Amino acid sequence: MGGPRWRGLVGGGRRSWWRAGPPRRVRPDPEPAGLPVVHAAAAYGNAVRAVLLAHKERGALGLSRAAGRALAGAVRSGAGKDPDPRPLLLVPVPSARRAVAARGHDPGRRIALAAAAELRRAGIPARVAGVLRQRRPVADQSGLGARERLANLTGALGVVPGGARLLAAGRVVLVDDLLTTGASLTEAARALRRAGDRGAAGVRHAAVVAASPSAFEINRNWN
Repeated sequence: MGGPRWRGLVGGGRRSWWRAGPPRRVRPDPEPAGLPVVHAAAAYGNAVRAVLLAHKERGALGLSRAAGRALAGAVRSGAGKDPDPRPLLLVPVPSARRAVAARGHDPGRRIALAAAAELRRAGIPARVAGVLRQRRPVADQSGLGARERLANLTGALGVVPGGARLLAAGRVVLVDDLLTTGASLTEAARALRRAGDRGAAGVRHAAVVAASPSAFEINRNWN
């Protein structure tokens, strides 16, 4: 788990496995209504894809720190520029319970915890607020198009009791490992807004480790 087999993926420098340059704003095409502003550290492909799949599906848990470092950079590029002095609250998009049980861990939460630790080491107050849960089963997203994914996820997430109160204490940043169509982040943002708390209702930022290359191309002239 995270042994020598995977160390080459993160060797050769802190950014060797993700895209050169700073994290960038990304957006899918089509862009779902209600999607927060998203920043990503990497284009999804080659070594980045290998790292995320190894961590998520093959139990290479040692890769969470490298992925968390990348995610922290994406958080700083977006919400980190906000003058609001409150701490950052990283809210991971939840995995299905059956997926967590099958994998033996929750990869999104693990990467979020690593990102929060990286931010704190940089002097930025941050913690993970795991307030989202699946309210109903959803179909496997593989093979679904953008509209089908959004329909599949709409209404699927909710905030745990007391979660909205916790979110009022900081600046909410939705986090995930990967952006493809934006359906997961859009539904997560809607769930937070439905919670009715001012802090949750104002969710404006999201960050991911990686996004599809086309999402970077759409925003190639943006910061």
